[in-house]
Amino acid sequence: MHIQFREFNPFDIWFWVKFSTIPSEREKEYVEEVFNSWFYLGKLGAFNAENLQVQETGLDISYMDYDASGYDKSLLALMHNMGEFEYLEQWGRCWFDLGTSDAIAIDILINALTQLSEEYVTIEALYIGGENEDWPVEDSESRAYSIYDN
Repeated sequence: MHIQFREFNPFDIWFWVKFSTIPSEREKEYVEEVFNSWFYLGKLGAFNAENLQVQETGLDISYMDYDASGYDKSLLALMHNMGEFEYLEQWGRCWFDLGTSDAIAIDILINALTQLSEEYVTIEALYIGGENEDWPVEDSESRAYSIYDN
């Protein structure tokens, strides 16, 4: 799977998925489930790089002392909003407001989509940010009517 970063604004960003063929309904479900799960974790503050106590401890975590107040000691890292997934031929796209979530969120999404592509849905490319000239984002109502508005 090719991964390319384009213009990146975390408060107004599109993720573009290019499939090897026009995706079936089942393939769309798989991809949407990854993005939905990723967003829910982000909305709950899971992508907070200031509180990675287990990761920073290393390999030996047996009997590790975990500071339960560590989350409270860090800045909030919350995703704010997600639009609905849209499809056009071999393309899928979805709009996000990543809020204050940390960049580790992008790595986790890439890892999940890479494995999904290897086992279930052939994804040729993931474009992060920017837009496709042949599918303008102005045509979308996704940003104006996000499905997770508060």
